[in-house]
Amino acid sequence: MYAVIETGGKQYQVNEGDVIFVEKLNAEADETVTFDKVVAVSADSLTVGTPYVEGASVSAKVLKNGKGKKINVFTYKPKKGEKRAMGHRQPYTQVRIESIKA
Repeated sequence: MYAVIETGGKQYQVNEGDVIFVEKLNAEADETVTFDKVVAVSADSLTVGTPYVEGASVSAKVLKNGKGKKINVFTYKPKKGEKRAMGHRQPYTQVRIESIKA
């Protein structure tokens, strides 16, 4: 059984027991979060929502919050002597999928 959930503007295909990294959620470690935006569920047959499957939800346990690897960004304007270097670390939340309810 798997489900396709939507969170943080992205879609993830998840099974029970999967550990995934999603966009930062407003939850602390060891909390349980519920994803209600379930796009599709496959138990015996595939059920696709319009846009979401009614009554379906996926519960997950938050393992940790953190930041990803640093990305260096460099911008410049030619012939002007204007340069700027920036760095960015995207925050994430690591979750373990506990159960899928269809």
